[in-house]
Amino acid sequence: MHVVWLTKNKYPYLTKEIRDKLIYHIIKNGDTKGIHINFINGYFDHLHLLISMKPEQSIAEIIHFIKGESSYWVNKNKLTQIEFKWQPEYYVAAVSSQNVEKVRKYIKNQEKHHYIKTLDDEIEEFIKANDISNTGF
Repeated sequence: MHVVWLTKNKYPYLTKEIRDKLIYHIIKNGDTKGIHINFINGYFDHLHLLISMKPEQSIAEIIHFIKGESSYWVNKNKLTQIEFKWQPEYYVAAVSSQNVEKVRKYIKNQEKHHYIKTLDDEIEEFIKANDISNTGF
């Protein structure tokens, strides 16, 4: 599953230093809960995750756990100057085995990608390309 979520109000909390610490923490903590995070990266205001799921796992429960626990961890460790929060909404799409490498590459290149295109432009293009009326983003 390819999952994307945003920081609250798209606030740019996720500097490279904070993002690296958060990514490491999410992977490590996910492992302790049996959540396999195949790949993860993001930019100042959002994260992308590629998650492999077990049949007994629910994507909603996984996302709820990761978002809730990670925001708690950021605030507990005072990684940001103001309270850290995620948007409640998220995007999720199934990824076929043929497209796993393509999605990994896309996630890996988030910084390079967003030098060219803003998150808002990307969301708008996605909505139009997939005929979606409202993503919640």
